[in-house]
Amino acid sequence: MGIGTKRTAKTLGLAGAAAAGTYLLALRPWHSRWGATDDETGTPLPGDDFVADATSSTTRAITIAAPPLAVWARIIQLGHETYDSVGATRFDEWLGLSVRRQNPHGADGQLSLGDELRLGPAVSGLPVFSVAVIDPGRTLVLSTPGWETRSSAATWTFALRRVGPGATRLIIRFQSQSRTVRERVRNRLVGEPLQFARERALLKGVRERAERAQSVPRGGRRS
Repeated sequence: MGIGTKRTAKTLGLAGAAAAGTYLLALRPWHSRWGATDDETGTPLPGDDFVADATSSTTRAITIAAPPLAVWARIIQLGHETYDSVGATRFDEWLGLSVRRQNPHGADGQLSLGDELRLGPAVSGLPVFSVAVIDPGRTLVLSTPGWETRSSAATWTFALRRVGPGATRLIIRFQSQSRTVRERVRNRLVGEPLQFARERALLKGVRERAERAQSVPRGGRRS
């Protein structure tokens, strides 16, 4: 390896280290609590204890000009559409992720305790989540296997809080556990940014759908 090549490699290495440092010290703290208040990030939520010794925890939130039940109607659509081998459905596209319900209970499109949802096609290797807690209009907790014994690898909590007449705070908390240092580094530098992009699109998509539904009366015409 020539001197010029060594210098280039060293420069690239230093640039990479600087970029990683900037992300961990500045960008990660920002996106890990995007839209959430200090009170929301510090308040315990159902499902927090399903992951023992979580190595990653994020809390994000958004205000929606719609009552909790109207927002809930959007949340329970998770997995109602299917994911095919070509790509995401229209529902998945506006939601910002691909979710497939594996074992739907009933034909009304409602989520039930134990329903399984996958964040993409089976070949993606992404984990399967199950409905571990469901309190209509208030809380939905999705978890990988093991929540019954508090040994889940990841949980995804959706909490709805009324904040005024016709307004709701939608809070999303994602927790996971990395078993090795390599997994932790990969999750910090790759997994968490992807999860942020997914959840940001999800929060905005739910807000758009819920607020749009509120502006359309039962007759189907806008006021």
